Amino acid sequence: MRCPFCGNLDTQVKDSRPAEDNAAIRRRRFCPACGGRFTTYERVQLRDLVVIKSNGRREDFDRDKLERSIRIALQKRPIEPERMDQMISGIVRRLESMGEANIPSKTIGEIVMESLARIDTVAYVRFASVYKNFQAADDFDKFVSELRPPQNTDD
Repeated sequence: MRCPFCGNLDTQVKDSRPAEDNAAIRRRRFCPACGGRFTTYERVQLRDLVVIKSNGRREDFDRDKLERSIRIALQKRPIEPERMDQMISGIVRRLESMGEANIPSKTIGEIVMESLARIDTVAYVRFASVYKNFQAADDFDKFVSELRPPQNTDD
């Protein structure tokens, strides 16, 4: 593994342990050339996924991009980082096990929204506002009103 600090190719593993509910291995590494320490994660990848964007463009699936968008939605919410990592790993496993290498971005967005809705309503609305491209406050109002249970007006 190349050192991210000095580029040395000969780094040493100092510690390995399971991570993300045993779905990954976390390795602490040390570079003897510069003394730098860094962490890497090793995950099982069932297949190379390709995302088909709404405009038809194709790009390789990027777990980090998925993680960034979920972290933004969950920013300042009371969700433990381990729970977020489990959710991201679950989404990736679900995508990989769909049997298709080409996944429409719409499918990924729907799966993310479904997962967020289960753990945090505010994060769900945040993600939906970007995913569904809300343009005005009325878009938020309409979306949030669909989340609320119907009010019983029988008095």
